[in-house]
Amino acid sequence: MNKIRIGIVGYGNLGKGVKAALKQNSDLELAAIFTRRAAQSIEIADEPIEIVNIDKAVDYTGNIDVMILCGGSATDLPEQGPYLAKMFNTVDSFDTHAKIPEYFKAVNEAALKGGKVAAISIGWDPGLFSMNRMLAEAVLPDGKEYTFWGPGVSQGHSDAIRRIPGVKGGIQYTIPVDKAIQTIRNGDVPELTTREKHIRDCYVAAEEGADKAEIERQIKSMPNYFADYDTKVTFLTTEELKEKHSHMPHGGFVVRSGVTGENQKTRQIIEFSLKLGSNPQFTASVLIAYARAVYRLNQEGQAGAKTVFDIPLGYLSGKSPEDLRRELL
Repeated sequence: MNKIRIGIVGYGNLGKGVKAALKQNSDLELAAIFTRRAAQSIEIADEPIEIVNIDKAVDYTGNIDVMILCGGSATDLPEQGPYLAKMFNTVDSFDTHAKIPEYFKAVNEAALKGGKVAAISIGWDPGLFSMNRMLAEAVLPDGKEYTFWGPGVSQGHSDAIRRIPGVKGGIQYTIPVDKAIQTIRNGDVPELTTREKHIRDCYVAAEEGADKAEIERQIKSMPNYFADYDTKVTFLTTEELKEKHSHMPHGGFVVRSGVTGENQKTRQIIEFSLKLGSNPQFTASVLIAYARAVYRLNQEGQAGAKTVFDIPLGYLSGKSPEDLRRELL
């Protein structure tokens, strides 16, 4: 059986997670890593891997079955997503929820022109949580849904902090408000504002001479990331940041509280949760499953952008439909 040839675009935490996860999927193989950095600056000791500057990606059309895009949502993916979708099947983890419709439109136009399939906003939220929100709403139409993230590190929000001028390093923890969680699990359906559900806890190492007050102002006022939350900013040295905040756990849960029955008096609660030891490693595993699905869809002649709502679950698995029916149904 020919293996699905994977290209990794961007070799940060997520890209490294994809490389590691590929070893757990025998029907996929790593063909090349694409980077904006000088190719020789990336050293991979355990195996010989082709490392290429992203500007030369066009030379690899026909040699890569699926590109997995591991850049950030703030500035990388809005440019790379549409550009690469013209030439390759792609999977990305674009996670700026408010901008997904416009990002989908741009990537869809590019993928349709190239005859490729591009899965966007793949991960656990957006991604697996999106699927569970939709499923719970379909099953319990008379109800209310709540999503809580954390406690843990948000890669997208941390990346947004690091792009602020004067920031040398930074990490952001999303912390759910426990009072709100318990209220919902008790069967209540409160109207909660964004601020009442989560706290944003940021740790920042500033460059020497940087205006820390201005950095804090930019973080707390950043739309789509921090402006709607109670946000705490703590400044540390680079050494302290590395020593105390180098791990990347995360998780969260989707809860829908609804009612059923003729008189709509029976309370039903659906909950889906994740407890992740490594956010980027788990997200990488989700991206790989969707890379398999994207390849299969394109082989069937499909093209254009897709979300988790558009891709059959069975296409994610390396097992045959017969095996899935026998083992998991």
